[in-house]
Amino acid sequence: MPRATTRGRAAARTAEPKPAKPPAKREAEAAPMTYAGSVRWLEERVNVEAMRPARVSSDAFKLDRMRALLANLDNPHQAIKTVHVAGSKGKGSVCEMLASCLGACGYTVGLFTSPHLVDVRERVRLAGDPITQYSFAQAMNRVREAAERVPAKHGVPTYFELLSALALRFFADKAVDIAVVEVGLGGRLDSTNVITPEVSAITTIQLEHTQLLGDTVEKIALEKAGIMKPGVTTITVPQEDAVLDTLRAHAAEVGATLAVLGQDIEYSWRFVAAHDMGPHARVSVSTARTEYEHLAVPLLGEHQAANCGVALAILDRLRERGFEAPERDVAAGLAATPNNGRLEEILDSPRIIVDGAHTPTSIKALVQSVGAHIRYDSMVVIFGCAADKDVDGMLTEIARGADKVIFTKAADSARAADPADLERRFTELSGKMAQRTDTLKEAINTAARAVGREDLICITGSFHLAGEAKKLVQQMLERKRTGAGA
Repeated sequence: MPRATTRGRAAARTAEPKPAKPPAKREAEAAPMTYAGSVRWLEERVNVEAMRPARVSSDAFKLDRMRALLANLDNPHQAIKTVHVAGSKGKGSVCEMLASCLGACGYTVGLFTSPHLVDVRERVRLAGDPITQYSFAQAMNRVREAAERVPAKHGVPTYFELLSALALRFFADKAVDIAVVEVGLGGRLDSTNVITPEVSAITTIQLEHTQLLGDTVEKIALEKAGIMKPGVTTITVPQEDAVLDTLRAHAAEVGATLAVLGQDIEYSWRFVAAHDMGPHARVSVSTARTEYEHLAVPLLGEHQAANCGVALAILDRLRERGFEAPERDVAAGLAATPNNGRLEEILDSPRIIVDGAHTPTSIKALVQSVGAHIRYDSMVVIFGCAADKDVDGMLTEIARGADKVIFTKAADSARAADPADLERRFTELSGKMAQRTDTLKEAINTAARAVGREDLICITGSFHLAGEAKKLVQQMLERKRTGAGA
C-alpha cells in the first residue's frame, strides 16, 4: 500500500463617533494562543483524570459532543486508518510496541496515549516524536475555535476530548499511514470511541475505576467491549471466564470478531537469559499469514509477553488489511520500543527507576520484574497513589518486595492519598515500619541518603508520581550541566 511522507498611519480625527470596540472578552478569545497559552487554556477545562470519581459528572462522557467537535474539524477521524486499544492494564505497552513496529516497517505512524509523564506533548506523537510546541499551539487554536461552535446542548468539551480531537486533526493533517489510539477511560463512552479502526484490542481486564465503570469485572468488560465495531476484529489476551464470556457475547451482538491469544491465535512465550540482553521473554505468534518466531519482548517483566503477543497479532491482522510487516522489521521495531514510565531508569547514581504501576496486580508484576531483571542489594520504594485505588492491595504487594518504604504524594494530583494514611495502613497490614514525606523531592533526598552503590530506589504508584520524578531528575541534571547550583 502507498506510504505517506511526513512534511501605520494614524486615522484623521473627525467629528464622527468612533466605532464601538468589541468586548474585551471576545478580543481575547479571538487572539491566537501561543504554546504556553494553549496549555493554560487546556488545563482550565474539566479534567476527569485529575478528579475524584465521586465528583465526576455523567456529563463528562458524551460521544455526541465529541462527534460535534470533530464535525467542526471536518471529521479528521474519517480520513485516517487507526488501531484502537482498550484494557485495564497493558494497553499503553501494546500501543508503544505496535507503533514502534509499524514505524520500523516504513510507515508514518501517529500515536495517541495517556497520561503523559512530563510534557503534555508526549500524548501526541508522530513517527515517535512528540508533537512540536508550534504544531500543538496551531492545532489547539483550531480545536478551540471548533469547541466554541459545539452546540450548547452538548455541554463544554473536556480536557481529554480536546486532546483527542487535537490528535486526530493533527494526524489527518500529516496524512499518517496509520494512527495507534489508546483508550483513555473505559471504552464505550471514551472520546476516542468515534473511530472505526482496522483492528481493535482489549488487554487484561481487572477491577478499576469501579465508581465510573462498574463494580464487577463483567460490568467493566462490557464497558471495554464498547469499542468493538461491526466487521472489525478485536484481539484480546486470555482472561478469566466471566470476562471472556462478556466479550464474546458483546462481539456476537455487534457483529465483531473476537480473537483470543492462545486460543484463536497460536501463541507461546518463554523466559530466557542471553549474554547480550540478560533475562527476558520471547514470544511467538503464528497464523496462516504470519510466522513471528521467538521475538524478544522489549519491555521488562513476564506480564509484557502477552502484551507483545497482542501487538504481533494486531500486525498480523493489519497484514490482512494490506500492510506489510516482515519479521526482520518487526523485530527491529520491538527493540526500539521506548520504556517510558515502565521500569525506566531515570538516574544511575543513585540508581532510580520509575514505574506507573497503580493496581495490586501491576505492583506485584513490578516487584517480580525488578527481582528477575535488576541486580541490587536493597530496594527502597517511594510510593504514592490515588486515594480511590485499591490501596490495601498495593500496600500488601509492596510489603513483599521492598526493604524500605517511603510514602509521599504527587504534587499535581488532587486525588492523591495522604502519605500519613498510607503509612498507617501499611504498618497495620504488614507490621513493618515506614517513613513519609510531604513532597516527592523530600522522599528522593531521604532515599538517596539511605542507599549505597548497589542499592535501588523504585518510585511507583501512579504515572503522576513517575512523571514528577522524571521532571525533578531532569531539572537536577540540567542545573548540574549549567552549573546553576543545587
